[in-house]
Amino acid sequence: MEIIIQPTPAAATAVASRIITQLLHRKPDAVLGLATGSTPLMLYRALAGLKLDWRKVRTFNLDEYVGLSPRHPESYHHFMQENLFQYVNISRKNIHIPDGLAKDIPRSCAAYERQIRAAGGIDLQILGIGTDGHIGFNEPTSSLASRTRIKTLTTQTRTDNARFFGGESQVPHHVVTMGIGTIMEARQCLLLAFGKHKARAIAGAVEGPITAMNPASILQMHPAAKICLDEAAASKLKKADYYRRVFDNKPNWQK
Repeated sequence: MEIIIQPTPAAATAVASRIITQLLHRKPDAVLGLATGSTPLMLYRALAGLKLDWRKVRTFNLDEYVGLSPRHPESYHHFMQENLFQYVNISRKNIHIPDGLAKDIPRSCAAYERQIRAAGGIDLQILGIGTDGHIGFNEPTSSLASRTRIKTLTTQTRTDNARFFGGESQVPHHVVTMGIGTIMEARQCLLLAFGKHKARAIAGAVEGPITAMNPASILQMHPAAKICLDEAAASKLKKADYYRRVFDNKPNWQK
């Protein structure tokens, strides 16, 4: 796990953007795992502005709300179209997002897993982190070996997301999400976290025990996980000075 601490969200996003840009230059048909929510917005704007070639890129989103139409303004189908896809030359056939309206959710989830495998697996998975440590919508106590499935949102997550829906009562109770086991099979994971309200979850994920109570802590076991933070999100890390020194003094071949 590499911890990258930058002064601001913009600076941390710039690092993340460079990592993805290097991948797309090296592998034009890369498979990207995409996240939603407020954290990756700046990253998607940066990527759209770079005018990269997305014609061969394939994408798999982490999750979707159960019961929301793709045209619903808070669906993640709509989010991705509004914040990334309309600005890049990606082929519609290469976009994959869980189906929140599936009549047979377990069957749809199994099909999603097969699609990921058929694409050769995910090269780089973008992640955010919830205030309780969730990644995707894998809430605390989620199995660390879980696959794509339906999950019930916690009260904390519904409260955190109420601002998008105009009130907690409008937030769906269920989602379809990639599992933690699915996420861990990505060849690289890139987690972004900004703000003091994420500091506790980050400290637990990076320096605490590996536990289902902080699902992001499983990334300690990933061979190629990068955590891009601003100073506020890194404020509770005990080894922050060491992480800064490691990043600032990389040998040229690692940069």
